[in-house]
Amino acid sequence: MTNDSILFQPKWRVIDQSTLGPSFDALQSFAMDDTLCNSAGSGDSPPIMRSWVHHNTIVLGIQDTRLPYFDEGVHYLKQQGYRVIVRNSGGLAVVLDAGVLNLSLVFAEKQQQIDIDTGYDAMVDFVEHILAPYNVTIEDREIVGSYCPGRYDLSIDGRKFAGISQRRLRGGVAVQVYLCVDGSGSERAKVIQEFYHRAVQGEPTKFTYPEIVPETMASLSELIGEDLTAGDLMMQTLKTLKIYADAMTTEHLSISELSLYDYNYQRVFTRNEKVLAK
Repeated sequence: MTNDSILFQPKWRVIDQSTLGPSFDALQSFAMDDTLCNSAGSGDSPPIMRSWVHHNTIVLGIQDTRLPYFDEGVHYLKQQGYRVIVRNSGGLAVVLDAGVLNLSLVFAEKQQQIDIDTGYDAMVDFVEHILAPYNVTIEDREIVGSYCPGRYDLSIDGRKFAGISQRRLRGGVAVQVYLCVDGSGSERAKVIQEFYHRAVQGEPTKFTYPEIVPETMASLSELIGEDLTAGDLMMQTLKTLKIYADAMTTEHLSISELSLYDYNYQRVFTRNEKVLAK
């Protein structure tokens, strides 16, 4: 770890939404990160670390909506008690529930250009430092057989527990990670496996969708061999962030941010309804 990492900042702003409960909707998170990208990018806010948890939600990618039997796949997910939404950025289907902690690191590109790899590497470093007390070796490479596979899957002993994505908007960069903290990683994967089974049904597709192998996924509790909750990991996250910050603040949204958030929420809500209505 070197002091030239973008993680080292004079001030980090913390927005913790990890305990808001089932009423906190994933569309609100999309609107929130878009709002914070604007604030950081314009210089109205220092870099931001936002944390959040969503209950019983499946987040799909735009590519997923093009599956030949998409409606049947969505019907299955809803039967299992999941809220289904479509994200406003890249990626494929993921599971969010009470055992999954999500983190966003939001930076400004005004003073320095942050390329794609720099953003990803910063999050990998951050997660490695968060998990340092557990003496585990984390790999960042694609885990074939996992859901939403990508170059920056995070795994331990070949089993994926996290995935990283990025959102770039108005001079701001939000680097996001979902961390499967407890519960069964393979059971989550089975839900996505069945979604694809019902949504594809052997039909040819223009896009190559992942062949889910549930055993390739696990939670941190399973991998570490001890009980760990999203709350536990949140506390460790805050301790870790202090290492990178000269100061930390917990400012709420300003009046202008609240106004932009309302606008962004209506935009993502309307867009999501249109996509799911197709």
